[in-house]
Amino acid sequence: MPSDVTMPYDVPHPVSPGLWALAWRRLRADGVAMVSLAIVVLFLVQMVLSGTGLIAKDWAREVGVNYAPPTFIGPEPAAPVAESVTGAPAAPKASDKPTELPIEDPLADALAAIRNQAAKPGAAEEGKTVDPLADVMADIRSKAVEATPLEARLPTLPFGGDKWGRDVLKKVIKGSETSIFVGLAAAVVATLVGTIFGALAGYYGKWLDDFFNWFYSVFTAIPYLLLILAVAAVLQQKGTWTIVLILGLTGWTGTFRLIRGEYLKHKGREYVQAADAIGASNARRMFIHIFPNVSHIVLVQLSIYTVGFIKAEVILSFLGFRVPVDVVSWGSM
Repeated sequence: MPSDVTMPYDVPHPVSPGLWALAWRRLRADGVAMVSLAIVVLFLVQMVLSGTGLIAKDWAREVGVNYAPPTFIGPEPAAPVAESVTGAPAAPKASDKPTELPIEDPLADALAAIRNQAAKPGAAEEGKTVDPLADVMADIRSKAVEATPLEARLPTLPFGGDKWGRDVLKKVIKGSETSIFVGLAAAVVATLVGTIFGALAGYYGKWLDDFFNWFYSVFTAIPYLLLILAVAAVLQQKGTWTIVLILGLTGWTGTFRLIRGEYLKHKGREYVQAADAIGASNARRMFIHIFPNVSHIVLVQLSIYTVGFIKAEVILSFLGFRVPVDVVSWGSM
């Protein structure tokens, strides 16, 4: 055989790129999309650093004065002191002195009894706790954040302070850990539920489609805030995971409607019929053959839900279904 003859398997041929490779290629061609991706990655990195304690670890420390103004505004001017004609500060008037009122301590007798009991010889040997709240107070003191003396507090903070003198910038950074997690987790729950329900309804049709359409109609017929309150009343507790479940179990309807329509359209196409001809199961046709062709809807819905649920956490905080007291979020701020 001549050496210059090329065998068929040596002929170079173009290889079709995969679905994700094509998506990444289109994303890189869009400058605005790449900038948006960089901002999202920055927020995720900030969330991870905050969760690991590398930044904003001391967000609860009272470092500034109450309602400290931002540094670029400067400290509030001190109130002018009244001066006499000679320039010396005016002496305080007698009427400026606070009126002293008799104060009666309603717990004076109880405290005296406790002190007398503690002073008895042998009280320590009996092993009795004199103060019934001693253990509770010791636990609170062990978890309490050390307060900064008033004299050492800063008059201004980079972006201001709250009513306790905590840095707002650090609270925003720490709050991103909770709010972004709530938005992402709730969006995943809502998208997952809507995708599964929509795939089952659109692929199988008949009575199963009727059932899911009735279920969808029930959820969309109830006002959103009333539906949130109903789910919260069933869960009977507060916390981060409660907010995730409330938002996830009430926000799946939009994804269900879109995915159901796509499955109704794709289940009769040639590539699905070919998969049926070679013996592919229903589950394989639903999630291996059809789902990659409708996954763009899931990704878009996931991104929309994430932003919407971060804002919805503010509504839940206003209604009282907030994160625990020792946890900060954008909604609780």
